[in-house]
Amino acid sequence: MSVQVRFARPEEAPGLLHAFEWLFAPPGSRPPSWEPARARAVLAEVTAAEDSAVLVAEAPDGSLAGICTVYRDIRSVRYGDRAWVEDLAVDPGRRSQGVGKALLDAAKDWAREHGATHLELDSSTTRSDAHRFYEREQPTWRSLCYAWKL
Repeated sequence: MSVQVRFARPEEAPGLLHAFEWLFAPPGSRPPSWEPARARAVLAEVTAAEDSAVLVAEAPDGSLAGICTVYRDIRSVRYGDRAWVEDLAVDPGRRSQGVGKALLDAAKDWAREHGATHLELDSSTTRSDAHRFYEREQPTWRSLCYAWKL
C-alpha cells in the first residue's frame, strides 16, 4: 500500500486519538491510567512542540492508516542525543502493507534532522508480530526495558 506520511497538526489531535485503540487490542491492553481527555491534550502539545512530532500515514483515500509519535528526549553521555518512538500503531486491516515501515523511516529522518545519533523504542514481550517487523528493519542493537510506576 502506498501511503503519504506527514506531520499531524495540533487541531487534528481529537481525531487521531482513536488510532491509539490499535495499541490496546490484544496482545496489547489499555493502560490503567488511560484518560482520553488528558491524552487529547497531550497529543495536541506533542504536535506543536519542537522536540517531538506526531507522524500520520494517510492511505490514498485520505483515511488514517497509521500513527507514530517520536521525541528527542535525552542526551546520553555514552551514545549522544537519543530520539524515542513512543507509539507506533498501524490500522489492523492495513498491517504488513508497508505502513509501519513508512512511519519508522519517517521517524528516523525526523530524528536525524533533530540531531539524534540513534532512535530507540521498546515493545511489550507479547508483541511477537511487531518484533518480527522490527527485526526485518535491522536494529543496530537490542536491549530489555524495565519500568517502575511512580
